[in-house]
Amino acid sequence: MTDRYNVYAVARIRTKEMSLLTGTFLDQLLSAPDEESCVKLLNEKGWGGDGIGTEKMLEDEHRKIWDVIRDLMDGDVSAFQVFLYANDYHNLKAAIKDTVRSEKLTGIFMTEGTVPLKTIREAVETRDYTLLPERMRKAAEEAADVLLKTRDGQVCDCIIDRAALVDILKAGKDSGENILSLYAELTVACADIKAAVRAVMTKKDRIFMERMLAPCDTLSLPELMDAAGEGMDSLYRYLEKTSYADAVPVLKKSPSAFERWCDNRIIETIRPEIHNPFGLGPLAAYILARENEIKTVRIVLSGKKNDIPENSVRERVREMYV
Repeated sequence: MTDRYNVYAVARIRTKEMSLLTGTFLDQLLSAPDEESCVKLLNEKGWGGDGIGTEKMLEDEHRKIWDVIRDLMDGDVSAFQVFLYANDYHNLKAAIKDTVRSEKLTGIFMTEGTVPLKTIREAVETRDYTLLPERMRKAAEEAADVLLKTRDGQVCDCIIDRAALVDILKAGKDSGENILSLYAELTVACADIKAAVRAVMTKKDRIFMERMLAPCDTLSLPELMDAAGEGMDSLYRYLEKTSYADAVPVLKKSPSAFERWCDNRIIETIRPEIHNPFGLGPLAAYILARENEIKTVRIVLSGKKNDIPENSVRERVREMYV
């Protein structure tokens, strides 16, 4: 992007930021008596309308994010592929599992990604993995073989999830943008911590953990696996020596509390971009801010629909970017 074009794009994003949901609005949603009242409040913010269902409303909001970015980048969103790789691998996982189902499911694929869904499905159905980008081929073939031979969906997931994390970290580093690199590092580290916790709880061995964990700069995988192999207290002690020490009390509380901590940590990391007048940083921060608010709205609407007490829902909602 030229400097002039860059300034224009950031100025457009500043305008878009004015419509982001705030903490005050989130309080209104949480205080609303039911799901219908929440939807009305969201309609006033430009979400949904014309009686569409809540799921369609959230899908539309997600689509709007990338419509904005495509418009600003003349249709080329490759600079932000670090955010889209997860969708590619989700679709790969869904396509592989779909091949062994007697009854095909609908609504299991993501609409945004760097690889056309048609290509992913054709590669899996024909077992011609050369149709896929080179970065995805090995994981696709290995995961499909495991599922077809053993029907072990958990191992299939591990293979694909780890490959996704490796690609996300590489894309973040290769981007040359600090915010994208930080996002990628946090994403991989948080996924590794969650995987280590699950390994302890389900008594998985080191071989299984090696399949789950992806390398990153802020965690030592050998130390993480050693600690997890000794139990939760050992895992906590290891994490207390890392930059994720403040996550330990949250992990002790619940897995959902740690999920919230991870998302909030990302928001805290990107918040300085509000004051950045140049670069791709403000655009990347806008993408993450919108993804974060959509996730939070989903949590609130689900809570209202299922009559979950307001205090319990509040414990799960994320911090807003603005």
